[in-house]
Amino acid sequence: MYPNDICATVEADRAHVWHHLFQHAALETQDPRIFLEGKGMTLWDQAGREYLDAVSGGVWTVNVGYGRESIANAVRDQLLKLNFFASNAGNVPAAQFAQRLTEKTPGLTRVFYANSGSEANEKAFKMVRQIAHKHHGGKKWKVLYRERDYHGTSIGALAACGQQERYDQFGPFPDGFVQVPHCLEYRAQWDVEEYGQRAADAIEEVILREGPDTVGSICLEPITAGGGVITPPQGYWERVQEICRKYDILIHIDEVVCGLGRTGQWFGYQNYGIKPDFVTCAKGLASGYAAISCLITTEEVFDKFRTDPGDKLSHFRDISTFGGCTGGPAAALENLRIIEEEALLDNTLAMGALLMDRLQELKDKHAIVGDVRGKGLFCGLELVADRTTREPLAEPLVDAVVAGCDAEGVIIGRTARALPGFNNTLCLSPALIVGSSEITRITETLDRVLGKIAA
Repeated sequence: MYPNDICATVEADRAHVWHHLFQHAALETQDPRIFLEGKGMTLWDQAGREYLDAVSGGVWTVNVGYGRESIANAVRDQLLKLNFFASNAGNVPAAQFAQRLTEKTPGLTRVFYANSGSEANEKAFKMVRQIAHKHHGGKKWKVLYRERDYHGTSIGALAACGQQERYDQFGPFPDGFVQVPHCLEYRAQWDVEEYGQRAADAIEEVILREGPDTVGSICLEPITAGGGVITPPQGYWERVQEICRKYDILIHIDEVVCGLGRTGQWFGYQNYGIKPDFVTCAKGLASGYAAISCLITTEEVFDKFRTDPGDKLSHFRDISTFGGCTGGPAAALENLRIIEEEALLDNTLAMGALLMDRLQELKDKHAIVGDVRGKGLFCGLELVADRTTREPLAEPLVDAVVAGCDAEGVIIGRTARALPGFNNTLCLSPALIVGSSEITRITETLDRVLGKIAA
């Protein structure tokens, strides 16, 4: 597939590719890394080096692993039949996948297709705004979002971003997006016993401050991802749901990272008994084999847009060009089949428990591990300079841990370009196919590197 001498490709990359989230000054003294092939959880770069990918494509995406021929064939076969038509008309894989997806999300019945998590979240925000105009006299237009959460790269999504380093220098942003406090008990903002309920009560305080008649929805990750892998405290989600129902606020769950098995359930919110009005998902939806995202909602929300057929403004007047691509739902259908037939949810629960046990052992052994958090195969280690004060480990040292693992052929992640002073959490999200031998290699590599950094 590739020439033996790949120097020309490396130079083309250096000269013409604008990489994501990357400071290109680094390429003045080193070559860009170019991955040539992936199989299972293994990647090979242009130098022939082999890596174990413990972050599913770098951003929680390749849930069923690399090299799935059946997904590639499903996409190829569909593209030969019909590759695209705008989604004001239907197509076979879109109809089939919408049905299968709603079977996994009881209470949700309608699927709006788009091509990225950012775009899916934008659609939900726009629906909230239109509902405000159609049903609340222009009120209930504000969207609440949480400190440390992230919902995408567009200007609208960044208006709902709880990570300062993500939104700095991109403003000004649209009005009506209001932040609520995070719920990370390790970085407690209140000295109370029922921390989950207190963190949720802080949301009610913001609602009362803004005025309940102005708040239309709240957009939250079920488990905060890039803001530090934050699992919610006990009692948090029950109280959040109670508050939202009390004030008639729509619940929007951003499942872009957690969706399609990452936590051991089909969706992260299903761990906490939440009944959402909107669920947005992307990434693992097709494991990166095709671009696809979905906004899933209830029949009640859907009905709000067909109250007056004679009014040309009454329906949801929006489109996603690449929401009409058929390859996305074709890939997603086969991705879903693989997860079911290979029992990958069960594997995620079993291997996730093993991974958390091993990470807890690392915490017991290494003083620079301040906290271990996670659910399923979605785990984080917060590194600290001092366990007593919980002072975050300096970012260059956190980088050194990531680089040290990379040098041993294991790719891990960390919170980065997110929270000033708090980009100190290592992120592990191996594919749902991971086995005990890969868990052992990941954690033994971390053990050696953490020991070196601590020394």
